[in-house]
Amino acid sequence: MAAAGIVAEYNPFHLGHGFHLARTREALGPEGAVVCVMSGHWVQRGDCAVADKWTRAAAALAGGADLIVELPTPWAMASAESFARGAVGLLEATGVVDVLSFGSEDGDLSALQAAAAALDGPDYPQRLRAALDRGLSFPAARQAAAGCPCLSAPNNNLGVEYLRALHALGSAITPMTVARRGAAHDSGETAEGFASASAIRALLREGRAEAAAPLLPGGALEGLTPPASLAWAERAVLARLRTMGEADWAALPDGGAAEGLPARLARAARAAQSLEDFYPLAKTKRYTHARLRRLAVSAFLGLNKEDRPEAVPYVRVLGLNERGQGLLRRMKETCSLPILTKPAQVKALDGPARALFEAECRYTDLYGLCFPTPRPCGLEWTTSPAARI
Repeated sequence: MAAAGIVAEYNPFHLGHGFHLARTREALGPEGAVVCVMSGHWVQRGDCAVADKWTRAAAALAGGADLIVELPTPWAMASAESFARGAVGLLEATGVVDVLSFGSEDGDLSALQAAAAALDGPDYPQRLRAALDRGLSFPAARQAAAGCPCLSAPNNNLGVEYLRALHALGSAITPMTVARRGAAHDSGETAEGFASASAIRALLREGRAEAAAPLLPGGALEGLTPPASLAWAERAVLARLRTMGEADWAALPDGGAAEGLPARLARAARAAQSLEDFYPLAKTKRYTHARLRRLAVSAFLGLNKEDRPEAVPYVRVLGLNERGQGLLRRMKETCSLPILTKPAQVKALDGPARALFEAECRYTDLYGLCFPTPRPCGLEWTTSPAARI
């Protein structure tokens, strides 16, 4: 049985995700299986997920996935490079994935492979430094240094990082890309019946679930109301930011100590009366809003640089169907990491793996503050994987 891996946030799972899964299944054939590595409760843009990870895993199973495993928070809420390295490393560790399928704006694998090679070229670091010294933002400097126009599009950019991760791991997994349909990433528009996840999240958080429903697969709206929002936890986040000194900011992942960023962040945190105040106060041309949002949320979560090991140390199952059960049976022979299908199995972990799971428990407890009525602590220990069997 051939198996494809997909990396996703499914925040929330929408018609475009269903399209990607369907095209991936067509390429695999009727006996193929799909493994998804999915972000948990905190996502790359520096935000809480709109619904909890078990609800989103259930939606992905209904949409055509077979096995959902978690990309832990230290990688899920990281730069594109670290996000990709963590996720692709997990797919490689399963030992059952033959193909890595990802969406892209262009659908041109050769162009993305050329960009990946340029970013890994020996002269790239020098060219990047020269572009940054000209005052370009990091994304613009990166594109200029690589000389690859495709890097201007976010899904292309992430696809390039998947390709680089495969190369760095010496992986035999074969990449494939599916051209994105409909509205552009982060667009507020609808095109060809598809909308971006950010547009759907906005509708849900504005209380317009009836407008979001046609943009989601049937039944997917269940579990999305009320949606999680960082707005409910904003004062708790600000309380943490206001008590942080420069050393605390420097300890965060991608904290920018070498660039003098911690001093700017500390000043901005003490001046800001809201998170929307904080971001422009901390912003410069070089630092993206996404990076600043990740830093603010990392501070709230207590997520420091040392909390991210070199590689993800376990495979945490969030959901599965009957075909996914078959993959799990195979993985018992092929997987290079411990597999967690129920919380009780955590007791067998030690070292970095146990520390990571316990940190994830804290991140989930804080996620519970992102709802109109706070959710209880301890859900990591009491919630079983979503099942569609």
